[in-house]
Amino acid sequence: MKDAFGLPQSLLVLGGTSEIGLATARRLITRRTRTVWLAGRPSPALDAAAAQLRGSGAEVRTVAFDALDPGAHEETLGKVFAEGDIDMVLLAFGVLGDQASDEGDPSAAVRVAQTNYTGAVSAGLVCAGALQAQGHGSLVVLSSVAGERARRSNFIYGSSKAGLDAFAQGLGDALHGTGVHVMVVRPGFVRSKMTAGLAEAPLATTPDAVASAIELGLRRRSETVWVPGALRWVMAGLRHAPRAVFRRLPV
Repeated sequence: MKDAFGLPQSLLVLGGTSEIGLATARRLITRRTRTVWLAGRPSPALDAAAAQLRGSGAEVRTVAFDALDPGAHEETLGKVFAEGDIDMVLLAFGVLGDQASDEGDPSAAVRVAQTNYTGAVSAGLVCAGALQAQGHGSLVVLSSVAGERARRSNFIYGSSKAGLDAFAQGLGDALHGTGVHVMVVRPGFVRSKMTAGLAEAPLATTPDAVASAIELGLRRRSETVWVPGALRWVMAGLRHAPRAVFRRLPV
């Protein structure tokens, strides 16, 4: 069960090799998290992530999970919840894609959308149902400021995150009063393997900073978390900028 500050004793990370997911797990283990499930495609990287967290003192298990196989989500994730209550689910999987090449390759663009949105809808609903059945828990969804307004430079990725963000907000409203807390996290540019080689955007952040913001959001029982916080006001301005002006911005 979660403590008085909303921090979990058990954690399920969907996207078990996610740098933000692992940073969050490490941070929570130093607080009170004792059981961690890492869900992802079987790989040496997933095994190494589990071993690293075990070194921090947690009991860590891995489970084979593929965002692109929604037909298996109910059975796969159901087995995790059957092992005992999960206090927090962190939906941390996603792909950035390659905007320049994906525009000319519809199948690649669809893969981005299926991973970031369709797979998240499936896994999110399965976990939400399980959390509701046990009567408590938090579902933390990693969205992105890219979903606030589609930009020319990454509208395929941005549109998938916009869909995910809207889904998570609606799910949070649907679960209000059930004992299940949904928190949407909107980081800006995160310095990670996913963004390696890309030009760094203003107000760039790190996986550890996102993890810290997630912990604070859990303590406050926040519904939306921006990382860094200043992006809330930046995106408010960009979201309402006239389209003719927005097109000329270097974004």
